[in-house]
Amino acid sequence: MNKGIIGVALAAVIVLIIAAGSWYTVDQTERGVLLRNGAVIGTAQPGLGFKLPLLDSVEKIGVKTSTYSWDKMNSYSYDQQPADLKISVTLRAAPEKVADLYAKFGRLDAAVNQVVSPVVNQQVKVVFGRYTAVKAIQERGALNSAIKDAITESLKYDPMIIIESVQLENIEFSANYLHSIEQRMLAEVEVQKLQQNAEREKVQAQITVTQATAKANAVRAEAQAEADATRLNGEAKASNIKITGEAEAAAIEARAKALGTNPNLVTLVQAERWNGVLPTTMVPGSAVPFVSLK
Repeated sequence: MNKGIIGVALAAVIVLIIAAGSWYTVDQTERGVLLRNGAVIGTAQPGLGFKLPLLDSVEKIGVKTSTYSWDKMNSYSYDQQPADLKISVTLRAAPEKVADLYAKFGRLDAAVNQVVSPVVNQQVKVVFGRYTAVKAIQERGALNSAIKDAITESLKYDPMIIIESVQLENIEFSANYLHSIEQRMLAEVEVQKLQQNAEREKVQAQITVTQATAKANAVRAEAQAEADATRLNGEAKASNIKITGEAEAAAIEARAKALGTNPNLVTLVQAERWNGVLPTTMVPGSAVPFVSLK
C-alpha cells in the first residue's frame, strides 16, 4: 500500500518535471536558440514556446545594444608620435543571425573578443597612422568618422554583429609632445595677434587718410566759396560804381544843357539857396549879393 502511494507520487513528480520542461519564455531583448541534444535546430522569438522535454533546450542570446570599450590602444601618428587611444564601440547581435552566432562563438561577448576586437585594434592603428598628431587633434571629428567607416567596412561581410556607432573618446600623447604643441599654439596665437594689430593699424591709417582728404576738400570748398563771394561782391561794386557814375554824368549833362538854354538859372539857384542875411563886412567896390543897382 505504502509502496503504491510512493510510486504514484513519484510518477506525479516525474510528470510535473516533464510538463515544466516542455515550455519556455524568451524576453523581448533576447532571441532563443533551440537545441536538440546539443545541436542547433532553430531559433525562438520572444514570447512563450514549447519544446520536447529532456531532449530540447533553449539558449538565450541578448540582442539589445551594448557598448564595449578598448582603453590605451597604443598607436603611432603619421609623424611617428606615440599615443594611447580609447575607443568605444556600440553594437548588437543581429536577431536573425543568433543561431549562427551561437554555433560559432556561443555568446556575444566571445564573438566581440574574437571578431570585433582584432578589427578595432587593426583599423584604429591604420587610420590613425594617416594623421599627423596635430591633424588628429584639429580634425578629431573626421578621424572619428574615418575609424568608424573602416571598422564597419571590415565587419560588413560578417552580419552576425551590427555596428551602430564608434566613438574616439580620448587621445593621449606624451607630456613632452603636449608641451611642444602648447608652445607652438602660443606662438601661432602671438603671430595672429601681430597680424590683427597690423591690420588694425592699416585700417586706422586708411581712416586717417580719408578724414584728412575730407578735411582738405572742405577747406578747398570753403576757400572757393570765399573767392566766389569776393568776386561777386567786386562785380556788384563795380556795377554800382558804373551806374552811379553814369547817373552823375547824366545829371551834369542835364544841368549843363539847362544852363545853356537859361543863363539866369544860376542866379535863381543862388537866390533859392540864400538865407536872407547880408554880409556884415563889405569889401570896397564890391556889389551886394543879389542886389542890382540898375
